[in-house]
Amino acid sequence: MLIEFSVTNYRSFLTPQSLTLIANTATELHEENSFISPVSNLPSLLRSAVVYGSNAAGKSNLVLAIAFMKKFVLSSAKESQEGEKIGATPFLFNRQSSQKPSEFEVLFIQDGIRYQYGFAANSERVTGEWLFAYPESRAQKWFERNYDPETQKDIWYFGPKFTGHRKVWQEATRSNALFLSTAIQLNNEQLKPVFNWFDKTLVVLGERESIAPVFSTGECEEAEKKKKILKFMNAADLSITDILLEKKEFSMEDLPPDMPQSIKEEIDRDLKGKKLTRLLFMHPSSDNGEDVALEFNEESAGTRKLFALAGPWLDVLNNGLVIFMDELDTSLHPFLVRFLLSLLHNPETNRHNAQLIFATHDTTVLDQTLLRRDQVWFVEKDADNATRLYPLSDYKPRKGEALQKGYLYGRYGALPFPGELRF
Repeated sequence: MLIEFSVTNYRSFLTPQSLTLIANTATELHEENSFISPVSNLPSLLRSAVVYGSNAAGKSNLVLAIAFMKKFVLSSAKESQEGEKIGATPFLFNRQSSQKPSEFEVLFIQDGIRYQYGFAANSERVTGEWLFAYPESRAQKWFERNYDPETQKDIWYFGPKFTGHRKVWQEATRSNALFLSTAIQLNNEQLKPVFNWFDKTLVVLGERESIAPVFSTGECEEAEKKKKILKFMNAADLSITDILLEKKEFSMEDLPPDMPQSIKEEIDRDLKGKKLTRLLFMHPSSDNGEDVALEFNEESAGTRKLFALAGPWLDVLNNGLVIFMDELDTSLHPFLVRFLLSLLHNPETNRHNAQLIFATHDTTVLDQTLLRRDQVWFVEKDADNATRLYPLSDYKPRKGEALQKGYLYGRYGALPFPGELRF
């Protein structure tokens, strides 16, 4: 479960910016859109949050920030070598910030315990890393690491509650790798819940990586899972009677005749002897009662995206995952976006308290029958060309206020202001 995510000096973010999923004291949609935290001294948490803003204001960068944090946690100890560059991109429109590290921090709950983990890194090295755990009401600092530029060494602290081969893990941690990642590689058990939150609970779907149907297709290999995906698709008002998977061995004849021979030969080397899956959707005919088969690529963009989302969405709901998603509304009708949100906000279909943070331009979502006021966030650029992330609650909107109208009229900011084009 996600409590809060913060980012500083990364891409369009200059100063610290935080998005929180802690619910306020409002009573509307309380049972549907929020849930009681498993940690006794923590307020209720929200099931979702939406981020609005004009193009290039920073919505995608928020998703990229959590994606970078996840990737670095999972791979820094095993996929890089000493001296390799770190892919953190600081805010570049300021000379001072471009020389400073980027910083990321996340507060979350895993296995009933609250954690606070973060790190700072520039292109060369990790400059800071810290972890607090809250197995009881008071914080326990498990470890902290800070780079001293004068001595060019890390200064380490290990708390009494953090046990095991601390010196071994410390010495094995490269300057461009995280201690968390390294200790996990060396079989640390105590840090597994933290690592597993990034590895198994956090899902990131960016707009730049188109959502492929691979996961949903794989789910259709099993009859029961296929039945659930069919039910999901038809609940969204699509006339699909069945999903068929036809497997055949790859052949050069499957490639377009006008494709250059050199590319054909390269593909043949990669796929020769492998089985390919042909995905077919069956639709009822209007006259003879026989179903008509359409290949995946013959379906509408909305149907393709909904199918690609079906497997991951059901997985998120079934396992109580946290999903960050950019441009949720792309190729989807507003009613389908509402359908997806309704599954997440329904305690019956979201029994494990999955959470969604998504960016969109679909203003129809700004409906107080669908979202609470504390679920809405905005991004806009300030005078320094840096992204500012702020909640709708800053404007103290009234209960029942027409949020869509207010946003489009500029009441909450975060709108583009195109000028005239003259030739």
